[in-house]
Amino acid sequence: MDSNPALCAAITNRIAASPQRRITFAEYMDMALYHPEHGYYSSNAVNIGFKDGDFFTSSSLGGDFGELLAVQFVQMWEILGQPVPFSLVEMGAGQGLLALHILECLKLHYPDFLAALEYLIVEKSPALRQEQQQRLPDFPVRWCNLEEIPTNSITGCFFSNELVDALPVHQFILEAGKLQEIYVTTQEVFSASASVPRFVEVTGESSTPQLTQYLDVVGIDLSQSVYADGYRSEINLAALDWLGIVADRLHRGYVLTIDYGYPASRYYNPRRSQGTLQCYYRHRYHNNPYINIGQQDITAHVDFTALERSGKEYGLKKVGFTQQGLFLMALGLGERIAAISHQKLPISELLRRRESLHQLLDPMGIGGFGVLVQSKGLDEKENSQLLKGLILPE
Repeated sequence: MDSNPALCAAITNRIAASPQRRITFAEYMDMALYHPEHGYYSSNAVNIGFKDGDFFTSSSLGGDFGELLAVQFVQMWEILGQPVPFSLVEMGAGQGLLALHILECLKLHYPDFLAALEYLIVEKSPALRQEQQQRLPDFPVRWCNLEEIPTNSITGCFFSNELVDALPVHQFILEAGKLQEIYVTTQEVFSASASVPRFVEVTGESSTPQLTQYLDVVGIDLSQSVYADGYRSEINLAALDWLGIVADRLHRGYVLTIDYGYPASRYYNPRRSQGTLQCYYRHRYHNNPYINIGQQDITAHVDFTALERSGKEYGLKKVGFTQQGLFLMALGLGERIAAISHQKLPISELLRRRESLHQLLDPMGIGGFGVLVQSKGLDEKENSQLLKGLILPE
């Protein structure tokens, strides 16, 4: 499918109105994904699904992911002394499937927790918010913006699944041993009928000193000889801003972040010389963000070291970091896999369910996602209680 013409026009106008007729890649990515009317996540272009979507998430595979997360949330509530209300704040809820699976599990197995629960969804996309509301009419869910939540007001857990990877990133490249930021501008392309602009990259001085400050915080020195000219990667300043807001709103409880990514030492490995930026369109991925504009997802892997260290500055304590497969195994995924053979289901359904559970576990796929848990406001006794998902299975 071609790019969205209205979105391309909006980006072109932004570039034309900008100093030096260029915008940072972060601005470009923000418009491509989140333009209020024409961005990928703001329009009906976003397509999540296992078969026909641009990409799929853990909750697309069935209810198990949400049900296992529910087990962890119940324990968090118990550790905090069963407060009423206990707020679950899901940030970036997609089609609402994960919320549905969590709430249905709580209704069936943990009614006391459900009675104490306040479920909030933070969703920027009007199209996705509408889909979530249609999917969740039977549960007391409230929608809001992150900025609308009062400071120090949440006792409970902020959580996200594949949110941070879609936050806009700055891109940089090393030229003559020096960090140069990548900007986006337009170039006229002439055809027989007319001239049309296309988006091209140019490099220049950093738009903000925060880029080099970020690398200092995560312990990356690009002046080392192992980083060759042409080395290219991303810096996600938006993730730090997001985490700062979350930490400010959290009074007592946890932040649970699930996404694909690496610690900084792996993220900025000299051999990963072209960064991690990927685009998803109908289950195919590539690294060209200048096609299918407004019709494809654009993502970059998460630097978990940055979230850990910045979180500490914001008053968040690191509780643990593990892989999704290990996290889910500790919450009971292994027992679910073992129980499949005893279920009285058609063989095709048994095979489908087995495949779904194994995908949640696959270390080369979503089972290899990172799971970072941080806390704030817990006392010594509460901090000493290990979360089930972080206890390594024997």
